Amino acid sequence: MVNSMLRFIIFLVGFGFSIVGFIYIIAYLNYLSIGYSFVDYLKTISTKFECLIAFIGIILINIAIFMKGDVNDLCL
Repeated sequence: MVNSMLRFIIFLVGFGFSIVGFIYIIAYLNYLSIGYSFVDYLKTISTKFECLIAFIGIILINIAIFMKGDVNDLCL
């Protein structure tokens, strides 16, 4: 029971991180309209922490999904 709750909490935190991160990644797309090249855009989002938490969130979601559990644990 505790393991499944921990998996669920990790999943929700990862989901929240990925949503917030991808909102910032989409918001930084406005740089393309003011003259940045796509390579400059990629360099910019790779240095911003608020964009990197999207990938941290994806890692947390994968950890929650593939974490070993008991036989009768709830699968996400």
